[in-house]
Amino acid sequence: MIKKVIFIFVSLLLISCGKDPSPKPYGELRLEYPAPKYQKFENNCAYTFEYSDFASIAPAKKPCWFYLNYPKMKAKLFVTYYPIQNDFADHIKEAEKMVYEHTIKASSIDTKSFEYPEKKVYGNFYELKGQSASNLQFYVTDSTKHFVTAYLYFNTRPKPDSLAPAVNYIKNDMKHLLDTFEWKK
Repeated sequence: MIKKVIFIFVSLLLISCGKDPSPKPYGELRLEYPAPKYQKFENNCAYTFEYSDFASIAPAKKPCWFYLNYPKMKAKLFVTYYPIQNDFADHIKEAEKMVYEHTIKASSIDTKSFEYPEKKVYGNFYELKGQSASNLQFYVTDSTKHFVTAYLYFNTRPKPDSLAPAVNYIKNDMKHLLDTFEWKK
């Protein structure tokens, strides 16, 4: 019996000998997205723009409202259109209200105004930092007839560090969208 115990002990000792255990290196999630190729958004609405082929467009609830879907990022850019009918100030107020409702969770809000007078395109671009539900928002107007807003939403909990690569990618797409935004004549 003692021989069997010694044999099992020696066998286990020999089997357990091997490489010293070493800790696994800390891994970072690496998200890479393709270089965007832009295509023109053609529609029956009062505006047009270019958007990334990484996104797809789907109609929303009302005419001239759309979703730019980024399915691999689980993100949507919700685009709305309103004709201005002596209510320009109300549209500005509503767009800013949508931004500043996120002050509870946002650690900061960066606002950048832009204007392309040759195209009669004016507006504000908002970048919300922190754990806000919508990281990027903007409004575009010609200040007389048309008003367009857009809000970026992810189908996940707001985790700024995890979402940063996707937010940066879509931010660049949104900037290109604004650079190519035009009102139809």
